[in-house]
Amino acid sequence: ACYRSHAWRDTCRELGITHKRTRPYRPQTNGKIERFHRTLADGWAYARLYESTQQRNAALPAWIHFYNHHRSHSAIGGTPPATRLTNLPGHHI
Repeated sequence: ACYRSHAWRDTCRELGITHKRTRPYRPQTNGKIERFHRTLADGWAYARLYESTQQRNAALPAWIHFYNHHRSHSAIGGTPPATRLTNLPGHHI
């Protein structure tokens, strides 16, 4: 049997999220995440040579911050994805 995370199941339930499964290796059924994986690979994982896995892993938080807060996105008028959020901590006084 496959591994199943009870923490994942419980968190999805608490947030009212329905977990939908897709067929493996079928980008047609899961295009958005497949595209994100490509962006992740091109922008972070293989964008430069890392001396170790630890160095690559250490670079991930900065890349995620750049991706969400500084990278322009053509589908939302050239603004970073974070500009579309209205519930970020510190944005409501």
